[in-house]
Amino acid sequence: MMAGTAVPTASDNLDARVSENRRVEQPYQLRARDFVELHDQVQTSVSLLDSLENFLSTFQKDLSAVSGQIANLQDRSKDIDNRLKSRRRIEKPLSNLLVDLCIPPALATLILDTPVDESWIPAITEFERKLDTLKLRLRVKAARDMSEVAEGLRIVAATKLRTFFLSLLEPVKSSMTTNLQVLQSSIWMKHRPLYAFLQRHAPNVAHEIQRTYAATVRTYFETGFRRYLRGLGWIKARTVEKAETIVSGAGESPDPEVDPTRLSYARVDGPSVVMAYMADDKNHKEPLEALVRSALLVLMDNATAEYSFITKFFANERHSAMHSKESTGLVTSPTLVSPTNGEFEETRSSPGSDFIGESVGPRQRLTSITSVISAGAQEVNTKEEVAALDALWKQVMEPVLDYCQTFVQNAIEPPPPIIPLLTIIRLTEDVVAEVQRRNCGPLETYIFALRLKMWPVFQKSMSEHVDSLKKFAEGATPGYFRRGTTTDAAVSSVCRRYVTVFNSFVALTDQAEETMIFSNLLRLRQELSKLIVTHTDKLTDPVAKARALSKFYEQLLQGLSNGPHPTSHPKAQSELAYWRQRDEEARRRVVSSHSRR
Repeated sequence: MMAGTAVPTASDNLDARVSENRRVEQPYQLRARDFVELHDQVQTSVSLLDSLENFLSTFQKDLSAVSGQIANLQDRSKDIDNRLKSRRRIEKPLSNLLVDLCIPPALATLILDTPVDESWIPAITEFERKLDTLKLRLRVKAARDMSEVAEGLRIVAATKLRTFFLSLLEPVKSSMTTNLQVLQSSIWMKHRPLYAFLQRHAPNVAHEIQRTYAATVRTYFETGFRRYLRGLGWIKARTVEKAETIVSGAGESPDPEVDPTRLSYARVDGPSVVMAYMADDKNHKEPLEALVRSALLVLMDNATAEYSFITKFFANERHSAMHSKESTGLVTSPTLVSPTNGEFEETRSSPGSDFIGESVGPRQRLTSITSVISAGAQEVNTKEEVAALDALWKQVMEPVLDYCQTFVQNAIEPPPPIIPLLTIIRLTEDVVAEVQRRNCGPLETYIFALRLKMWPVFQKSMSEHVDSLKKFAEGATPGYFRRGTTTDAAVSSVCRRYVTVFNSFVALTDQAEETMIFSNLLRLRQELSKLIVTHTDKLTDPVAKARALSKFYEQLLQGLSNGPHPTSHPKAQSELAYWRQRDEEARRRVVSSHSRR
């Protein structure tokens, strides 16, 4: 340590430090307030930061919670969206199901509170659709609940429909002037869907209506035809034509001639039928074939119309057809004609007549009761159903068929003259053809059976003519104990009668070859030819004999040439050629005899 230098003591150092510290601290002290305030602010900031930290921590927790909720909401949204899509997919089927299951109050009110009329036709169609749907949906509780209500409505509907259809038969029961065909076409067929409903949902009621209808209409037809045929019987009794052989009264009584008017009765499309009121006129007369024609045409028109109605109305309709839009269309038929005013009157019975109505033209098959029904709606019936419908028709028409059979049987027994008999046979053939066009099988069989009974009578009558002519020719031959009894007038009369028979037969025969007709005519011609030869053999002078032969042959040729039959008919040409050859031979004999002299 150096001399003269003062050495600081510890106290001095301390003071110095203190002074230095004060000097250094003085600025700070002067700003102490600021630092305190800054400290307070820092503390405040720290507190705020702590609060913010807590808030952020809480916010983060809340945000996490919200995020979870958002995810949950998104999942729920997706689920709701899927459920919405699923409900939209089943909305229409469910709506249809509800519509099908629910019975509208208006429909129930109509069935319960209103009488049966045309408004029931679409209503019953809709109600049947409801019944079918409920049967298919029995697994659904609502369908089972509604089935009880629907069953009650079904019973009410069946009861009202039964009363309605039975009431439609009251006019038929009470009066013979009721036009049955108009009633069938304008009312019964119009309400056909209602009866079809009963067939499917109340078969016992449908069968009761069918039985009642059959019994009522059976009585209606039985009464009408009994009165009509009784009137025809009165007219028939006023003109009695006996069947005489070709030689009966020859040369003594007038010879019959060809009557085109009477021959026209062999066709359906011919003169007007005999009306019932004509029987009241005691002076009114008709030929036998006209009366038979009237009976058969009236039978044909009424029987075919009734068959057409029965096969359409009482047929079992397919279920799908009832639900088609066209299934409730009206069904009508033209007015049919025949006896009216309670006594079967008609102005004309061209193919299409009934007990009541005005004169109409021929009733074509496609314009009958079924013509207005759509062709596509026609249904093919099973054999069993066809048999059942045929049996129903026979049940209705059985008395009528018996009456007509008796009337026709009385007309041909005893046999009438041969030409009217063949006219009646041709008439039955034309009626069969018309019935075939109208597609009435049972009536076709019935008329065919009548025709079969007539041919043996015809054959027997022709055999009697041939035998009588044969015996007459034998009487012309002189012998030891007898002399010829024939005269020129008698032989000439027989020739004229043969011409009448031949011309009439050819006029009534369209076919070129018909064994039953022309074989008998051939037999008759052979016997006539023998008669002429035998009769002229009595003359000893060859010239006189040849002239007599020529006279008879010329008479035959003239009569055959002037007949009403078409000259183009093969049998007419053959007949003319046969007698022309005989005439030429006789003329040659005359010339030969003169040349010899």
